[in-house]
Amino acid sequence: MKTAIIILGASGDLAKRKLIPALDRLFARGNIDTTSLIVGSGRTPLSHDEFRGESDCCKPFQEIMFYHQGISGLKTYVDSHGEFERIVIFMALPPKVYGSTAKELHAEGFGDETILVVEKPFGYDFESAVKLNSELTAEFDESQIFRIDHYLAKEAVQNMLVFRFANTIFEPVWNSHYIESIQVNCFEDLGVEGRAQYFDTSGIVRDMVQNHLIQLLALLTMEPPTSLSADSIRHQKRNVLEQLEVVDWCRYQCEEYRSEKGIDPQSNTETFASIELKINNLRWAGVPIHIRAGKYMNRKGTEIGVKFRKLPSILFNQNGDLAENRIIFKIQPAEGIIIDLSSKVPGADQKITGTTMKFCYSDHFGGSEIPEAYTKLLLDAIRADKTLFVSAEESELSWQKFSEVINDKSEPKFHKRGEVPADSCSIEWIDFESYGSICE
Repeated sequence: MKTAIIILGASGDLAKRKLIPALDRLFARGNIDTTSLIVGSGRTPLSHDEFRGESDCCKPFQEIMFYHQGISGLKTYVDSHGEFERIVIFMALPPKVYGSTAKELHAEGFGDETILVVEKPFGYDFESAVKLNSELTAEFDESQIFRIDHYLAKEAVQNMLVFRFANTIFEPVWNSHYIESIQVNCFEDLGVEGRAQYFDTSGIVRDMVQNHLIQLLALLTMEPPTSLSADSIRHQKRNVLEQLEVVDWCRYQCEEYRSEKGIDPQSNTETFASIELKINNLRWAGVPIHIRAGKYMNRKGTEIGVKFRKLPSILFNQNGDLAENRIIFKIQPAEGIIIDLSSKVPGADQKITGTTMKFCYSDHFGGSEIPEAYTKLLLDAIRADKTLFVSAEESELSWQKFSEVINDKSEPKFHKRGEVPADSCSIEWIDFESYGSICE
């Protein structure tokens, strides 16, 4: 299929660091070829050679790269390069201009052949998400709108579906009869790092929880889809979001945060949050779900822990001291799946010890390159495959469920940098740090 790919905001950081390199990789793999057209568009006046010179791409790929200043005349310019069956437009722009930009694009003549790719955040809250979706669908059909959540394109995230639905040993125990709790952990050791203006008006719940982490949770807990089609998978994710309920939360702020450049000295924005949820359906009734996410932590890591119920105090567990089984999904930085089991110590008289079984991408696939998220997402957009993209309903439901949390303007509690705050959810957290060296 002859395809044109347009990047709006082509002189920006996202285009330079992620999008252009991802397209270059797709070209090297043969997913796009010399019949394709890459057009960068932005307010900055650039020549074609200047635009090409900003990237470190192979020469054949650079030959299909062109630059057009602004949206006015953009459709005519694309048409001058030939007839394209599909035009993918990536909005590497501030979210506040998505609606007006969609209107401009439609007025330019971009129509049914167009796929519109938008970055998160999809709105600022429930009301703004509904408004944004209304503005986009006023110009383009929902089937043409692709909302990116780059976490969904991570190999470790996609593998969760394979883990559940391609292995008969797991699905029968994937319910409240066997699972005691689910814990989602997302730590960053850095602070706001140049994103002060954005983060101080958002906070960690808007930035990470209501989008990335809830999407991970939906994949982990959804019912089996009837097929692997985008509609079927997104339908089951939406069902989880409909049944999701926030039970409790606690907000913290790192003591260093208010002294960061660009941060309001009186800011009440949370840099760490701990949230308890539940899913009100038969599969997960009575299973607490705990999410914690924060910056300024002692380590970097995103993990999901599934904690199974303890054995009754019989047989090998007469004293009740055997550890429960656990499954740890390591999402980043080192992808893998870890299963904690109990086993007998060789030669000892019925002495039981903990044993770790691991599947690490780096070990199993050797030197194979794990595809970067944007490479996968751009290829799916070119193919019009919406499986790893967020629907309007998912976006609005997620904002709706977290409305009370994100509207909490009370002063957060404070914690020191590198310190994991005690939280309002009185649970025993899995020591995710103890798994840190596995798969690295």
